Amino acid sequence: MDPLGAPSQFVDVDTLPSWSDSCEDELNSSDAEAEKLQEDAIRSPFPYNKDINGKVVLWKGDVAILNCTAIVNTSNESLTDKNPVSESIFMLAGPDLKEDLQKLKGCRTGEAKLTKGFNLAARFIIHTVGPKYKSRYRTAAESSLYSCYRNVLQLAKEQSMSSVGFCVINSAKRGYPLEDATHIALRTVRRFLEIHGENIEKVVFAVSELEQATYQKLLPLYFPRSLKEESRSLPHLPTDIGNAEGEPVVPERQIRISEKPGAPEDHQEEEDEGLRVDLSFIGSHAFARMEGDIDKQRRLILQGQLSEAALQKQHQRNYNRWLCQARSEDLSDIASLKALYQTGVDNCGRTVMVVVGRNIPVTLIDMDKALLYFIHVMDHIAVKEYVLVYFHTLTSEYNHLDSDFLKKLYDVVDIKYKRNLKAVYFVHPTFRSKVSTWFFTTFSVSGLKDKIHHVDSLHQLFSTISPEQIDFPPFVLEYDARENGPYCTSYPPSPDL
Repeated sequence: MDPLGAPSQFVDVDTLPSWSDSCEDELNSSDAEAEKLQEDAIRSPFPYNKDINGKVVLWKGDVAILNCTAIVNTSNESLTDKNPVSESIFMLAGPDLKEDLQKLKGCRTGEAKLTKGFNLAARFIIHTVGPKYKSRYRTAAESSLYSCYRNVLQLAKEQSMSSVGFCVINSAKRGYPLEDATHIALRTVRRFLEIHGENIEKVVFAVSELEQATYQKLLPLYFPRSLKEESRSLPHLPTDIGNAEGEPVVPERQIRISEKPGAPEDHQEEEDEGLRVDLSFIGSHAFARMEGDIDKQRRLILQGQLSEAALQKQHQRNYNRWLCQARSEDLSDIASLKALYQTGVDNCGRTVMVVVGRNIPVTLIDMDKALLYFIHVMDHIAVKEYVLVYFHTLTSEYNHLDSDFLKKLYDVVDIKYKRNLKAVYFVHPTFRSKVSTWFFTTFSVSGLKDKIHHVDSLHQLFSTISPEQIDFPPFVLEYDARENGPYCTSYPPSPDL
């Protein structure tokens, strides 16, 4: 209400329900259930946080009428764009806004600039320019849109603003796919609130009716309102969830930089110290640091300066370093995935190791630690003949191991792994996985192709491994029964995964 008692057209952000207040009853768990979920579930990179959820508001309405410290205007580089958001802001702010904008002399794509709010309820307006979207320049568009949200929030932080009202920066006029843009918006705001949000009390996403459904669908991924919703949303996160700031990750931009450029190479005698070197750096650097300079090794081989015996000796040193680190590292988070475990023996008496593809959240875990865990488990198994059973059942893009990682794994492990591995049973393969396996075993590694056997049904697997000798994940049994029909063979009880 204004002083004369007439209803105000402006909306106070403090009267709007927060995202946490919109939590459905079915998401609420008892304390006991919540503790169990927290102990048993794989945690999301965007974990449930009640305090952060309390700062976030999803509101269907015009950003121009929000009564908050600052609202966001999306425009073009000359700050003269005519879109529904800008036109509403200009109409309510009054003619002084245009004069103030002329002093800014434009705004580049991804930048954010500040003006007064004039006749608006908001004290300030933050103007930003979203990118024009073209699929061939998708990476550039993602980086620019991230910069829009990040620079708006940074400006709000620098000006000690307590509340910010966001319009949807990626206007339909610029052709940015709404769902892709919403992922960037939500994860950028989430990361900023985690790191720098101590003084920001409210962030309002002001959306239209068309945009509201997309935001409601994706908000639980980045702002889960309970442990149950966190667990339920985890499989739906995209492959690229950005870095610690939410910025899109561009692999080709990641380069390896030497800690001491120009420093002389270590002498071979010093390398022969083997396990006496300080191992504290292992696990905190890339694979290349743990294996030495691979380019140098290959160059020496080509020049005939590194004998086969010396090469094997160096490989053994590298493996021993991995093994030492694996035995000293806390790998309980990887073990809790239950993606690799020992079961019984096959019909030839060889140890059976099981790999469950669906239990490997590739995009969420530290793959260096995953390799350490593999070595920790397999080192004593591989001294004798063994077989691997890989359940590809119901895996998604979220679970697929990168071929570069598999190649690295194959290169790092000791020779005994390769020599004593007698068979790999690839259960429930897809056409795509068969093609990928063929390319990998043909062009990336040698000596593995003949050991791989594609198994379309568990009935085929039982010809070489008795069902009593394998602990099956429940979903594998259910899927196989659904696809291939139940068998007379009685399945053993499944482990509690």
